[in-house]
Amino acid sequence: LSPLDKEEEEIRKEHPLAKRIGALLPPIQLGQLLAEVDSWTGFSEQLTHAGGATTRIADLATHLYAALLTQACNMTLSEMADLSDLSYDQLLWCTNWYIREETLQAATDVLVDFHYQQPLSRQWGSGAFSSSDGQRFAVARKTNIAAPLPRYFGFGRGLTMVTWTSDQRSQYGIRVTPPRIRESTYTLDAILDNETVLDIKEHTTDTGGYTDIMFALFDLLGMQFSPRLRDIGDYTLYHVTSNIRYKRINPLLSRKPLKTALFVGDWDELLRVAASLKMGWVTASTFISKLQAYPRRHKLTQMLVEYGRLIRSTFIPFYLDDQANRRRILTQLNKGEEVHGLREFLFFDNKGQIRKQQPDELVNLAGCLNLVSNAVIVWNTVYLQAAIEELRRRGEVVREADLVHLSPVRFKHINRYGKFRFDLGDDLAPSGLRPLRFD
Repeated sequence: LSPLDKEEEEIRKEHPLAKRIGALLPPIQLGQLLAEVDSWTGFSEQLTHAGGATTRIADLATHLYAALLTQACNMTLSEMADLSDLSYDQLLWCTNWYIREETLQAATDVLVDFHYQQPLSRQWGSGAFSSSDGQRFAVARKTNIAAPLPRYFGFGRGLTMVTWTSDQRSQYGIRVTPPRIRESTYTLDAILDNETVLDIKEHTTDTGGYTDIMFALFDLLGMQFSPRLRDIGDYTLYHVTSNIRYKRINPLLSRKPLKTALFVGDWDELLRVAASLKMGWVTASTFISKLQAYPRRHKLTQMLVEYGRLIRSTFIPFYLDDQANRRRILTQLNKGEEVHGLREFLFFDNKGQIRKQQPDELVNLAGCLNLVSNAVIVWNTVYLQAAIEELRRRGEVVREADLVHLSPVRFKHINRYGKFRFDLGDDLAPSGLRPLRFD
């Protein structure tokens, strides 16, 4: 196959409507963006106190926004306290009691649901197709999750954040994972944990998110797995009987037929696996990790691999034969890459190197980054809609067919830095110098 270029992305970037509307978006400070999105969605109501207590802080919402941005921008609380004129102690208290995995995911779900309801979002996708991909981040301190990976981190160490992106570009899941573990181990986690209105029916990954077990599990769960496979011509196709001769694809077929008896005879066992995953009795990553931990292939692994080969062998011929489908898959993966760029823009402080060490701190940091990324996408979508309506009110022609070329993943109009003062201030001592700090 000739590789597909990023045609859709280039069309969107160069489309006159995208440039015209992009220039209309008002500049905004990142903290104000969070406050405005919260006024529309009420996502901060999901950030509840871990002990159910009532706060005495006069302006809790402002402190919550600051706590979220502190982690999403990779800052320290002392830096945020200086930039926002808020109390360090109160920011620390809000972070410890309000910022945790379950509240961050609930707040993110509110944003994803709100974005799904926007008319413009339907121009980009139905919300039934998604993709997942890993983004590498370097770490500045030792942590159990991080590991060396010279290709990305040189002589340093790093970790991976796997994110799940809908075809509307909202991010409904994020996981912090070791960089040396294949992303396929985690591909199903956020899909099965998804509590948003998104009804995921089909999912794509690049080659790193693929295994034959993934094909089997997706099919057992009633979903379509549609990965973009590198060097797809090297993959072997499997057939159920060697008695049938095919005219064109016979050279691609394996010499021996599939061992269908492996999974046909114990089909109920595979259904029990699917039910356990669907009901949440075990996470997909835990289940796959346990299978991989056996020194020899467990019988259940053999069943899943053999059934996955069957599903893959039906997927690849259709993938080869349908260029429109291949481009659709590439476009979805490019949407995830777009949001990678947004997260890099947000995660700017400390040279983009993570300084958290404990697993729960890393999970909270990833959750904050995902929440703020979704808030930016929601804000952009609402203002893109307003710009379209204003252009039409002024008599300009905005065709429905051109709306697909717009994207809510943009950030040139967002100020991610604090406000600077250019006066001497009130801190000067009679000597003309600022007082030294003594404990």
